[in-house]
Parts: sequence; structure tokens; C-alpha cells
Amino acid sequence: MQGDKPRKGAQARVPTLDEVARLAGVSTSAVSRAYTPGASVSEKTREKVMAAASALGYRPNLLARSLSTGRTRTVGIAVTRLENSFHAELLSHLSRGLREAGFGVRLFVSAGDEDADPGIGEVLRYRVDALVLCAIGLSSRMENECAAAGVPVVLVNRTTVAPMTACVTGANRQGGETVAAFLLAAGHRRFGFIAGTEGASTSGERFEGYRQVLAEAGVPPPVVAGGAFDADRAADAARRMLSAPNAPDAIFCANDHMAIAVQMAALRELGRVPGQDLSVVGFDDTLAARMVGLTTFSQSAAGLAAAAIALVSDPIEDGLPGTRRMVAGELVVRGSARLPAAGLRTDGGRTVWTPAQRP
Repeated sequence: MQGDKPRKGAQARVPTLDEVARLAGVSTSAVSRAYTPGASVSEKTREKVMAAASALGYRPNLLARSLSTGRTRTVGIAVTRLENSFHAELLSHLSRGLREAGFGVRLFVSAGDEDADPGIGEVLRYRVDALVLCAIGLSSRMENECAAAGVPVVLVNRTTVAPMTACVTGANRQGGETVAAFLLAAGHRRFGFIAGTEGASTSGERFEGYRQVLAEAGVPPPVVAGGAFDADRAADAARRMLSAPNAPDAIFCANDHMAIAVQMAALRELGRVPGQDLSVVGFDDTLAARMVGLTTFSQSAAGLAAAAIALVSDPIEDGLPGTRRMVAGELVVRGSARLPAAGLRTDGGRTVWTPAQRP
């Protein structure tokens, strides 16, 4: 009949959760659990619910759910310096893993030299269940704002003494120690270090491990220059360092992004051949490092992301005060550094160096 047809422009009726439950032959709570990541529901029941929902054109009302539970299943991610391929890899693993765990993602990208607090404050205007900061520090003021808002924070690739903030890092100090031991074993006695941003915990920990092992070996302390995690600044630092009298013949950089720039500047401009008359070592083991043959201490972007996701996937309301997670790494040897006589092994198609046990 003419009167039974929906009027032009009229909104189609939205099927309800009760209708899905009746068609699937299950309870309404079973339908709700089928749409809740991690909830206890059998695969058979889930399949019945999804088939019924598909037949009816049902979509869960996430806004209504967030109002009733106080949770949005949304995580804010703040990241910096996406020109650094390690940060891009980390962001990819984080965003994909969070979505697979049933979270939505809000992204904020900070320029490397600017204060991240305003951007993080902007993220907090939205309803997010947790905040993940990738290689970005957190001021005490912003930590207090997050705590007041009930938003737990996870730092990835940074550490902090803030008692309410969780941290996930690579083996920074161990990495610096291993690099120093490797270069000593390869016969080097003049060392340099190109640091990251002043105050960055990762750079500081890597340098401290490096410096301590060199000091224990009785060699002169490394020449230190600032690179601010920036390729151009690192290359400039390397030019000055390698043009000085008694220049280092081994340079450790606080990340791969800088080390690749140093490797290229040394070879193309200064006539130093990495792996022969100069060793260059980075930290991260990025795709770019693998492509240019950089020796580097690896930290797994996938591993860091998985550890962070595991923290925020716990009941959000429990918070994450003071939690610390460390992802192990190893020194991957490629053509940019001289080889020591011992300690090398092949693992999964790549060459890895392991230091002898220290007394």
C-alpha cells in the first residue's frame, strides 16, 4: 500500500540489541559480550550474534555504551619526529595493535623541538581511556592534569620518575655497554658519542652505559657532541668531530636516524670509510638501518608496542602507577663497523655480537 512506504528522506528504523538477541536465540547480555573485546563468550555464540546482526543491519551504539560505562575504548597517541623511521614503525605497530584489541585511536603529532604539553592538553579534551606518548616527555603539570582527569599515561621509549606514569623502554643502558664493549673488542681506542635531545632519558642512559665501560677499560673518555635526534645536526656534529686533531675512529650515535647521517657524511664528504677506518654504530635497528648496512643495537618497535598495549588493555580504571617494562635487545652487526675477532654468531639470518661475561 502507498501508505506503507517510507516517506522520502525519512530515516530508516535502527534495529535494536533485543531484536538481534531474539533472531540469534541468545540473551541480550550475550550480544553485548560478543561486541566487547576480551569478554567471555563462546565462538559459536559470537558467530550466531554476528550473523543475526548482519541480517538485521545492526551496529552497536558505542556512544551509548561509553555513557553507561564511563569508558570510550579510545586511546590517545602522541608521537614526535615521524621523519625518524623508528617512530613511524612504532606508531604503525601501536595503532594496528590497539585497533585489534578493540580500541579506537586519537593521534597527535608533535614537532620535535616544541613543547608537547599543549597538544597533549588538546587530546585530553576528548574522552580517552589512556594516553600513550611515543618518545615524548611529560611535564609534572601535565602529569597532574592527566591524573586529575583519570587518564593513565604510558611513556614509550622514554623513562620518568613520575610516580603515576608507566614506562616501556628498550635496554638502553645495556645497549650502550654492549656497543662500547664491541668497539673495544674491535681494537678502537678513540671514541665519540653523538647525543640526542638534551634531557632525553633514552640518550642519557645509552651514553652512561657507553661511558662507564670505556672508563673501566682505561681509555680516554668519548668526545661528545649534540645531535638532538636530528639527521642534519648529527651530520654537522660528525664533521666537526672527525675534522679535529686526534679524531675518533669509532662513533656511537644515540639512534639510527643520526647514525645513518653520520655514516653518509663520513663516507661522502670526509673520505672515511665506515667499517674500515671508522666504525659507526646506531641504536634501534630500523628498516633504514638494515638498508644501508648500519651496525646497531636493536630494540623491537613491535615489542615496545605490544608491551604498551598490554598495559592499557588491563582494566583502565585500575590505573598504571609506576609500572616499568623493558624490552630486550641485541647488537646487530653490519658493514658500518669493524669486526672483533670473537663473539659473533648468526641468528635468524643476521649477525649478532655478544660480549663475554663481565667479571
